Amino acid sequence: MKENDPTAPHRRSDTALRRVAREARPFLRVRTGAVLRLAGWSLLEFAQTFLSGYGVARALDDGFLAGRPATGLLWLAVAAVAVLPSVLAARGVFGRLADLVEPLRDGLVRRAVSRALGGALGRSGDVSTRSLSQVTHQSEIARDGWAGLVLTLRSFAFTAAGAVTGLLALAPALLLIVLPPLAVGAALFLATLPPMAARQRAYLAADEAYAAHAGELAASVRDIAASGTAGRTVAESEALAGAQLAASRSLARWSAVRVLALAVCGRFPPLLLLLAAPWLLRNGLTPGALVGALTYLTQALAPAVQALMTMLGTAGGRLVVVLDRFTDAPPPPEDDPPPAVRDRALPPPDGTTHTAAPPSAVQNRTPPPADGTSPVPTPVAELHEVTFAYGPRAQPVLDRLSLTIAPGEHLAVVGPSGSGKSTLAAVLAGVEPPTGGAVRWRGRPVRPVDAPSVRVLLPQHAYVFTGSLRDNLRYLRPDARDREIADAAEAVGLEPLLSRLGSLDADVVPDRLSQGERQLVALGRAYLAAPPLLILDEATSRLDPAAETRAELACAALPGALVVVAHRLSSARRAGRTLVMDGPRTRCGTPAQLLRSSALYRDLAGLWEPEDADTRGAGLVPEDAQDAQDAEAVAGRLGTVGAGQDASIASGEEEDEERGVRSSPPPSPV
Repeated sequence: MKENDPTAPHRRSDTALRRVAREARPFLRVRTGAVLRLAGWSLLEFAQTFLSGYGVARALDDGFLAGRPATGLLWLAVAAVAVLPSVLAARGVFGRLADLVEPLRDGLVRRAVSRALGGALGRSGDVSTRSLSQVTHQSEIARDGWAGLVLTLRSFAFTAAGAVTGLLALAPALLLIVLPPLAVGAALFLATLPPMAARQRAYLAADEAYAAHAGELAASVRDIAASGTAGRTVAESEALAGAQLAASRSLARWSAVRVLALAVCGRFPPLLLLLAAPWLLRNGLTPGALVGALTYLTQALAPAVQALMTMLGTAGGRLVVVLDRFTDAPPPPEDDPPPAVRDRALPPPDGTTHTAAPPSAVQNRTPPPADGTSPVPTPVAELHEVTFAYGPRAQPVLDRLSLTIAPGEHLAVVGPSGSGKSTLAAVLAGVEPPTGGAVRWRGRPVRPVDAPSVRVLLPQHAYVFTGSLRDNLRYLRPDARDREIADAAEAVGLEPLLSRLGSLDADVVPDRLSQGERQLVALGRAYLAAPPLLILDEATSRLDPAAETRAELACAALPGALVVVAHRLSSARRAGRTLVMDGPRTRCGTPAQLLRSSALYRDLAGLWEPEDADTRGAGLVPEDAQDAQDAEAVAGRLGTVGAGQDASIASGEEEDEERGVRSSPPPSPV
């Protein structure tokens, strides 16, 4: 490390606790309500602690020692009845605990899965085995440790507050006897935290190393046996197991050091109080106050302090170390995209993909032609004789389909249910690999590592997670500013939901949103990401026609290409081109052209095709000169006709031949 490095002091002071604290602040900030509800239930425990010692003191001084046994019994009854509300408090506390514990575990699992997927898509190494240990073991350690820490901190805070308040009410001089040993024990305990954290970290590193070795060993048993390296493999396994055992023993030794700190905090205060009892009684302390103080120390304060130190010394230190191992970002892929793309969240665990980058990250780099003419833009997506079937003997859903999508184009895909629309969207998005042919993005074969910078696929069932509306909308673009988020919400029609929730920082609970509201959130997220290719697979099916029109027009206004798998024919009328799918049969063109050439499109449009072939199309085409010109010129403009899959746009094979466009029928029509 260079001495003149300005970041060196920061790195030295950036301890595990600081890193975890930086991550914890926003986590707790959005859950302030859950923390306050937890504190509200804990006030009952404060009252129970206060009355336990104070009631005993008053029972002796004002009751039994004063010759009034009825008064003494009444105060004891008050102390006993005070236990009942604490039972209700325990029920309320555990009910609110899940609001703080389960989101932590879910977030840690998402981070570990993101790291594993990033490593699998980018570079090789032991990232996946590390993430396996984090998902199956370390996330559970963090969950249990966090739950125990919350319960213990809550109990200590309100129990200590009740005991200290009671001691002050009995006699302030009691604090002079009680607080010094507590302070000494706490200081001794805090001194053991750094070495304990180091031993915890060493133990977890040894655990991950052994998990990685075991994973490699399980996949290489045959190779080890064939090469005769069993002895070497056993020696390596023993070395790793020995390192894990040594780390565990070192951790146990430091845990034993804390016994002294626990003894000072838990045992010394009552002992000192008994030793000082004669002096206290000579200076005005009543016998009841002395017994009440002992009740506070032995039944409330000392057990709470011991529980807190035990928790911090074991689960607390382990929790900090485990959480620190989740704070580092997932590794970037080999082909490092720009930082804005590298920071994108990875797909949710439901199998759909929602990743994108801003348009600036995916600019078209097609060089201009040497002759000075305008360059032909590289298609954002291409299908070249793509075939797809769900099984080796299954009927193909896509059969040698060729399709080109230009930058900024608006394409609608229509057809009956089961005709392959969603399959086409999945293949186009790179989610499903084709069984034949090729899929290209911006002139290159599809690669998973390119997905974040090329496309967003929104399915019918929108992915919305528990969190703030702001976090949901900038899920694909974490660096988005509030002004951009507001513009996206206005563009797709999210204002009613935003008004109902109150602000972008309001919590979003998916179960409390309608299906349409979930789709609007997903559409706002995609609009904010502005990908080069946006694919809506019936992503507006739960919206009314007006809301659907507004959302689709907003997405169409983006600079990227838009592909809409439509469930309403109005989506096709808004598109520049429409692809009609009927199993392997497809036709592509403008609405006017499809009214001539596609009987299925006419059926979908609610029009009737006469039986007589001579009258085919009569009265169906608007008498518009521009439509006629479009039909004449379309074969020369559209380079999307598949050689095998019937994607023709003219009405009749004779017209196809006249225009130089040939399309053979599919080999196995549905």
